[in-house]
Amino acid sequence: MDQQQRYDNLKLGERGAIISILAYIGLSALKLIVGNLSGSEALRADGLNNATDIVASIAVLIGLKLAQKPADKDHPYGHWKSETIASLIASFIMMAVGIEVLINAVRIVFQGSEQSPDPISAWTGVFCAAVMYGVFRYNKSLAIKTKSQAVMAAAKDNISDALVSIGTVIGIVGSQFKLPWLDPVTAVLIGLIICKTALDIFREASHHLSDGFDETTIQKFREKVKQVEGVEDVKQLRARSYGSNAVVDVVLSIRTEAKFREAHDIATRVEDELKKSAEVIEVHVHYEPAK
Repeated sequence: MDQQQRYDNLKLGERGAIISILAYIGLSALKLIVGNLSGSEALRADGLNNATDIVASIAVLIGLKLAQKPADKDHPYGHWKSETIASLIASFIMMAVGIEVLINAVRIVFQGSEQSPDPISAWTGVFCAAVMYGVFRYNKSLAIKTKSQAVMAAAKDNISDALVSIGTVIGIVGSQFKLPWLDPVTAVLIGLIICKTALDIFREASHHLSDGFDETTIQKFREKVKQVEGVEDVKQLRARSYGSNAVVDVVLSIRTEAKFREAHDIATRVEDELKKSAEVIEVHVHYEPAK
């Protein structure tokens, strides 16, 4: 995949973020309005959940736009990490809202709820779950097409929200059967889901920003390099993430009698082989004589 195609994929990935933003704005407003009118704490919590998703989707959109900026003097590797930084910021906002939802829901649980919410809130939850599932299918297809980790993360968030809405419906329906406490308890669970999602996003983003990399992928890269003609051994192979891309550093062992030109050709073959992987954007090769 060449550089221009990577930038084109980022541009295409913006569609998924924009669709998510529009969907979350509409669904959040609908849930908050119906939740307040029907007296459903679970639906209100779900609406606040979608409100945080608006911020998260905007962060993804901004990250995708910034990541398209070419390399410059201050960023010789490009601006690929912008989307990861945006995800980190979004996780803080989501965690704050999740904690707020938890506090309010727990307070209502201990105060006691004597009134069951209006059934219209359940139908609202069903409708919203169906919409989010449609957005998930679109974003998943777009993520596979563009090979974008950011859009795939957005798709996973979409299906998570669809499941949360289904959980909300279960809580509301249960409260109709003389179990009014089930609605605020469901709100507590939604608050926990928001916090867990925020924590998962934080862990993944901080892992990439601290140069963490998947060990299984590292091993796959190592096996690929070992199969290149002229490589005696792979002394060291490291990689770090730049958004949805990877930069690989590899130290090779080659025959001691290999001439400079031959050694250079081996290094070039290693670089070409690794760049066949869609995520690898740059490879640094160092070679040493085998002992």
